[in-house]
Amino acid sequence: TNNLKILMNIPDNYHVLWLQGGASLQFSMVPMNLIPVNGSADYVDTGTWSAKAIAECEMVGGVNVIASSRESNYTYIPKDLKSTNSGSYLHITSNNTIYGTQYKQYPEVGSGNAFLVADMSSDILSAPIDISKFGLIYAGAQKNMGPAGVTLVIIRSDLIEKNYRNIPTMMRYCTHV
Repeated sequence: TNNLKILMNIPDNYHVLWLQGGASLQFSMVPMNLIPVNGSADYVDTGTWSAKAIAECEMVGGVNVIASSRESNYTYIPKDLKSTNSGSYLHITSNNTIYGTQYKQYPEVGSGNAFLVADMSSDILSAPIDISKFGLIYAGAQKNMGPAGVTLVIIRSDLIEKNYRNIPTMMRYCTHV
């Protein structure tokens, strides 16, 4: 973990977690831990994996799909994001290998306490990342780091202790820290 923090230039106010369940489990863990009861999050729908993340979030809290390229069979990354200003975070999938689209520049998050969350399963460790632009990054290891089922989560320290709802112990980020 320390070597990864050095390699990725991860600031001291972030925690590196190695969890099970792949990125698919993070589709649920992120909203369980980071959306207040009766709250919502903003999502950009850019392909299969973001659509799955949206579906899982809908089981936990409100979802605001603020941009989508579904109508064009996901042939582009939407640029015109209309943040709701009520979402706890903005969720993106950084690289959609199924459709061949990838963020070249990460979106800015709107006002309030919002932060950026990214599924970086398909491109983690492929280029330098400014971790400080994100509240949380997760990545299934099977693409670039290790065996399927292992997941990297990089989470900012102030997000660890959010206790918005009663969730199982092993689904809490603070348990793993």
